[in-house]
Amino acid sequence: MDPVRNPYVPGAGNPPPELAGRSAVLSDATVALERIKAGRAAQGLILTGLRGVGKTVLLVRIQELSKGLAFHEIMIEANENKPLVQLLIPQLKKILFSLNLVESAKDTAKRGLRVVRSLIGSLKLTYGDFDYGLNITPERGVADSGDFESDFSETLIAIGEAAKDAKAQICILLDEMQYLRYSELEALITAMHKINQRGLPVLLIGAGLPQIIALSGEAKSYSERLFKYPSIGALAHDDAISAIASPAKSEGIDYSSQAIDKILQLTESYPYFLQQWAHDSWNIASGPTIEVDDIDKATNIALKSLDESFFKMRFDRCTPSERRYMRALAELGPGPHRSGDIADALELKTTSVAPVRSKLITKGMIYSPAHGDAAFTVPMFDAYMRRVMPK
Repeated sequence: MDPVRNPYVPGAGNPPPELAGRSAVLSDATVALERIKAGRAAQGLILTGLRGVGKTVLLVRIQELSKGLAFHEIMIEANENKPLVQLLIPQLKKILFSLNLVESAKDTAKRGLRVVRSLIGSLKLTYGDFDYGLNITPERGVADSGDFESDFSETLIAIGEAAKDAKAQICILLDEMQYLRYSELEALITAMHKINQRGLPVLLIGAGLPQIIALSGEAKSYSERLFKYPSIGALAHDDAISAIASPAKSEGIDYSSQAIDKILQLTESYPYFLQQWAHDSWNIASGPTIEVDDIDKATNIALKSLDESFFKMRFDRCTPSERRYMRALAELGPGPHRSGDIADALELKTTSVAPVRSKLITKGMIYSPAHGDAAFTVPMFDAYMRRVMPK
């Protein structure tokens, strides 16, 4: 069929044509945004789940919801190689200059800029022409103690105060939260706690791999009360069918029931893979009904595409010893598996492979669903490892 009319969009963060099965999460986000808008307290959200379940897609949709409610929104992705503050400051500066245009917030917005300047000095960062030639000086005694948690909190509070005076709201959307350094996660949770205590109009909505729940709890015990942690997983049966069938129906194309069952079986109903198989099946089929034979023909194309991009980009980040560990994990089949069993498969002691396991968790390749367990953060990665490393 015509590839130009193909409605499916496999790819990282691409909004699918049918955002099925996520209404509860979007409803929670909408309520939180509207409560902040109304001057009421609200729990933030941290979406958790494996790769390819659509967390980034949901953050983008929530960003659109926040724009519709006239929020100042900050959308950033945590980076294991770049400090959180370096990602935040340009966005905070932009918001403060915008708030400075509101008469009722001129003083607090200018103070907010001075506090940000203090934080920059405290951390010895360089931001070129930070103040656009306005000669903004640091705010003495605020965000300049050298204690990152305290200084970071004072900075976000100053920005929240400016937003309150401007009768404005701020939504911080933070993806890949598992890459935050421990000190950054600790400081961020502390700052949001203090912001809530002061009733300031700042909301944090984040997303991360499953380990972010444990990491948040370790950073601050009260994080479980500060945030909701909705789990984003594979789609329910009817939602998965809708994600496949509805976009095709809008183009006058149908699926046979056997074809749909086959896609659900092959993809385990994970959104990213549903898009990939449906996309490749569309391009293979002659229409007007996509049959199970089309799915079978598309499977090799879909796997080749995933192996060359989605899977490979993660495999390439790993060292030879890390790849051997992952291959041993894959040998045991779909996880999770005990660390001791993985070590046995490598014919090594558990203690000797522990550093490799730790590095793979830090890189976001595996996670620990329970103490002593390990599982891939990428669905179907065990099968990929067996393909790419047959032995």
